Amino acid sequence: MSEENLQPVFQIQRVYLKDLSLEQPNSPAIFLEQEAPTIEVALDVGAEPLADGIFESTVTITVTAKVKDKVAFLVEGKQAGIFEARNIPAEQLDPLLGIGCPNIVYPYLRANIADVITRAGFPPVHLAEINFEVFYQQRQQAIAEAAAAAPAADATH
Repeated sequence: MSEENLQPVFQIQRVYLKDLSLEQPNSPAIFLEQEAPTIEVALDVGAEPLADGIFESTVTITVTAKVKDKVAFLVEGKQAGIFEARNIPAEQLDPLLGIGCPNIVYPYLRANIADVITRAGFPPVHLAEINFEVFYQQRQQAIAEAAAAAPAADATH
């Protein structure tokens, strides 16, 4: 094989909206409320291989707005991207899929979430920037802690 065939390759193949849902269980009465809603945001990322050197990376956001104890709206969106990643060292591939790809996909998801909330008749919710490197490190730490706790739990059975 020639040297250039072993060059690292990273390319975006496609970015797409994989899933989007909106629930307004208390409409239209909720529009008459004067109090500002509280907003909760949940985030998840995922990656899976599709073919040799081809991966799907997903970012899922759930935004829940409540006025007092009533849900004003709940929006969940999953944005995905298909990426080609070849000749990348194994120790760099996981961070690429867990940090780099979500950084590319997330701005599209932010725009789609803001759009659907506005179209639902609510003031726009502007999601903050996310430091996917910190999120990735927290997930890795949680996985390591769960793995360390698992043998201790098994010993008690």
